[in-house]
Amino acid sequence: MVGPVIVPHRRRARRNRSLFVRAIVISFIASLTASFITIRGCKTVTVPEGREQVTVAGEHFFLEPALNESTRIRGLGGRQTIEPTGGMVFVFANRIPLQFVMRDCLTPIDIAYLDDSGRIVRMYEMPIEDPQGPDEPQGDYENRLPRYNSDFPVRYVIEVAPGTWKRLGVKPGDQFELDLDGLKARAR
Repeated sequence: MVGPVIVPHRRRARRNRSLFVRAIVISFIASLTASFITIRGCKTVTVPEGREQVTVAGEHFFLEPALNESTRIRGLGGRQTIEPTGGMVFVFANRIPLQFVMRDCLTPIDIAYLDDSGRIVRMYEMPIEDPQGPDEPQGDYENRLPRYNSDFPVRYVIEVAPGTWKRLGVKPGDQFELDLDGLKARAR
């Protein structure tokens, strides 16, 4: 008879100990989470409509997506300035070796070619080129523009304001944070 009385008591004690341990663990995790949020801060980022958020070295950029041939060809051509947190993200349907030029660009541009994981494979600071002359055929103009090669098949290219890469200290191999799958699904 003693057996049945003791067993439930032990179970109750184990259950109480188990609940006590769980409560301590949950309290500890909550404490760590609160400390982490306090240390890092909690900041809500609002992405402007029609832009894509890209995070580089902890800084947020809000880039115009270039998802089809016409927007990719036009790029940032004709712009006299690029917002400090602005620019463009080019997305291609397939991974291919790419060459970009400074066609009709009125401001220098920093460019980064990214692999499918969002890591920089190649980057450049592209200066302004002389505009197409009034009597210069389009083919001659295109041929004289310097080419900025990806050197590897890529799908994503980021262009931002001049001096951004140097200011952030980014280099090949660094990781950018962006919605790679979502952008890839929308590219044509």
